[in-house]
Amino acid sequence: MRSDDRTTAARIRDAAIECFAAAGVAATSIRTIAARADVSPALVIHHYGSKEDLRVACDEHVAAIIREVKGKAMASGASFDPLAALARQSEGPPANKYLARTLVDGSPHVAELVDELVEDALAYTEIGVQTGMMTPTRYPRERAAILTIWALGGLVLHEHLARLVGVDITEDFSTDPKAISRYMAPALEIAGGYITQTTKELMAQAFVEDAPDEEKEQS
Repeated sequence: MRSDDRTTAARIRDAAIECFAAAGVAATSIRTIAARADVSPALVIHHYGSKEDLRVACDEHVAAIIREVKGKAMASGASFDPLAALARQSEGPPANKYLARTLVDGSPHVAELVDELVEDALAYTEIGVQTGMMTPTRYPRERAAILTIWALGGLVLHEHLARLVGVDITEDFSTDPKAISRYMAPALEIAGGYITQTTKELMAQAFVEDAPDEEKEQS
């Protein structure tokens, strides 16, 4: 078993992300988070002051996870490994499930979180243009905002996506990437206007069950 070398504050934060993702912020108590982190409630308060301050720390950490994974992916260019990127995100707390919950909780911090995600997206999509991962655009900020809102909207409505498409995009697909094929195949067709053909082929090879033969041959 791998040793847990996280600090106490990090263990509490990650436990909170798991608890908030499972039940929402309002339904999660400090005591519940403490139990998940195997610490006392007093220690949670010592490190974070309040549940709301802890929630802000969770927002910041989830945004940092996404920023790191997306940034590394965009910087890799033609050497992009979709499966490695998926594995990196899966190593940490459940970021997508957390976002799916926290975006509808009504906290005043949601706008700040969305703004941070958009700014991060602007930065890493510009890197993606430079490395040939994404197509150039006359509207970099607007594109970053729209793509971010589309992605977040899919997370918020993930239960309906699962009902209509048959894939819950908040699940962990690191052990079975092809399980997301029914979502990823049409999503890549839609993405054709803003990602390059090379990026599309790499993603299809990793996640689409029946990727077109020409995409496989060009790998």
